[in-house]
Amino acid sequence: MAPTAAPPSAAVVGAGIGGLAAAVALRRAGWEVTVHEQAPALRALGAGIVLSPNAVHALDALGLHDALRDHAALLATSAIRRPDGRTLATLDGARVATRHGAPLLAVGRAELHTLLADALEPGVVRCGSQVADAAALTSTHDLVVAADGLRSPTRTAGWPAASAPVYAGYTAWRALVRTDVPVTGASETWGHRERFGVVPVGDGRLYLFATATVPQGTHAPDGATELAELRRRFGRWHAPVPALLDAVDPATVLRHDVHALPRVPATLHRGNLVLVGDAAHAMEPNLGQGAGLALEDAVALADELARGGATTDALARWDAARRPRAARLLALSARLGRVTQHVGPVAGALRDAAVRATPAAFALRGTDRTMGWRPQAR
Repeated sequence: MAPTAAPPSAAVVGAGIGGLAAAVALRRAGWEVTVHEQAPALRALGAGIVLSPNAVHALDALGLHDALRDHAALLATSAIRRPDGRTLATLDGARVATRHGAPLLAVGRAELHTLLADALEPGVVRCGSQVADAAALTSTHDLVVAADGLRSPTRTAGWPAASAPVYAGYTAWRALVRTDVPVTGASETWGHRERFGVVPVGDGRLYLFATATVPQGTHAPDGATELAELRRRFGRWHAPVPALLDAVDPATVLRHDVHALPRVPATLHRGNLVLVGDAAHAMEPNLGQGAGLALEDAVALADELARGGATTDALARWDAARRPRAARLLALSARLGRVTQHVGPVAGALRDAAVRATPAAFALRGTDRTMGWRPQAR
C-alpha cells in the first residue's frame, strides 16, 4: 500500500482577521497551517465592523454561517444624514439582501475575531512568535501568507517598489457603547470635514465612529479626554448623537490617524509568498470594506489552490482576480473620502443635494461594485 502523501503546508504571518480567515480557509481545503502572531495573546484591535453581503458570503464559505448570525446584528437600513438630522438617503437592507444573496450585518470586532480563532484547532496559532523575515519561511512551507497589516514588514522587504502608507488627512475615533437608545439601522452623518456614524452590533451595543480633518498627530487639548473632544465637535448634532456620547466610557475611546496605501502593489505575490488584507490593499475606511476584502482574499486564495496545479500558478490566478478589484475599491474609497471628508459648506451643500437627488434604485445598483462579490461555486 502506497504511503499517503503529506498535506501541503502553509505559514500565515499575522493573526488579525485576514490572517485567521486565511488559516481557516486553508485548513478547510486540507492544508497544514501554522499562524505566527507576534503579540503574546490573541486580541482584536478596534470596536465594530459592518459586514456587507460580500463579507457575509466569505464568512459563510468559512463555515461560520450560524455562528455569525448568532452574534451579529441585522441592519434594516443604512442612512446618510446631515448634522441637523435631515435624511439625505437610505439604503434598504432587505433590498440589499435580495440583490446580493446575503444580509447586511454588523458585529463587534472582538466577536468576529473570536469566531475565526475558534474555527481553528488548538495549536494552529502560535502567539509570541515574531517572524523577522517571512520570505525565509518559503523554504520550509509550500505557501507563506503575509497578513501583517498596514505597515507590513513583508511588503516593505519583499516589495521595495511598493508605496508606503500615507496620511489620508483625517483622524478617526471609535467606541462601543451599551445603551437603551433604540437603533435598528446604521447611519452616517456628514458635516463639513467631520462625520459621525452609529451602527448596532448586537447584544445591546452600538459601534460609534467619528472623523475630523486635522493635521497629522493632533490630539485632544492638554487635560481633555478624547471623549471631551468628541462632545465639543458633535455634542450639538442631531439626536441621538449627544445621548450616545453621554453613554460612552471615556477610557474606551480609541483614536488613530487614518493611513492608507496610495495604490495596490503591482503584484500581490512573489513565488509562494502572498500578501493579503491590509498588507496588500490597506484603504481608507469609507466603504466599510477593509475586513470584507481581507475575508474575500482568504476564501478566494483557498479556492484557487483547491483547483490543483502548482502553487505559484494558483497564486498567479488569484492575483489576476484579486488585484484589480482591490485597486478599484482602494481608489473608490479615496475618492469618497475626498467628497465626504474634505469639503467646506458650499461644496458640502452641493454634495448633499446630489445625494438627496439620487434615486434609491440607482444607489442600490451602485452597491454591485462593492458588495457584489461571491465565492466560486463549489
